[in-house]
Amino acid sequence: MGFLTGEAIKNRFLSVLCLSLLATAGAAFAHHSSAMFDGNRVVTLVGEIKEFDWTNPHCAILIDVPDGKGGVAEWSVEGGSPNTMVNHGWRRSVLKPGDKVSIDVNPLKNGDHGGRLVRVTLSDGTVLTAGY
Repeated sequence: MGFLTGEAIKNRFLSVLCLSLLATAGAAFAHHSSAMFDGNRVVTLVGEIKEFDWTNPHCAILIDVPDGKGGVAEWSVEGGSPNTMVNHGWRRSVLKPGDKVSIDVNPLKNGDHGGRLVRVTLSDGTVLTAGY
């Protein structure tokens, strides 16, 4: 039975580390896929903020949009990470429930009420982009 030298242990550790990174990389890249959104279309939603979640891995906005029939439709909008959004002028307190805004999104391809954030225009005219 042979003993592993320091160099052999180091090589084995690096091999295991590389295999572990490769095994998890697919899931990380799959998570960041934007295939569900129609990047060729932009839909403008005008309504009232219901909720703004400043969370990793993506911020999320729920907005109530009049449906043209006397009711409202709740739309779910996916933003970038808090870090990315901060770099584009966002802060945790920029959207509050009840705020009236206009949000441009790339809509979901399946027609559900959701999309990927393109930009928000606040009631004072300030425009914030997603920063992807």
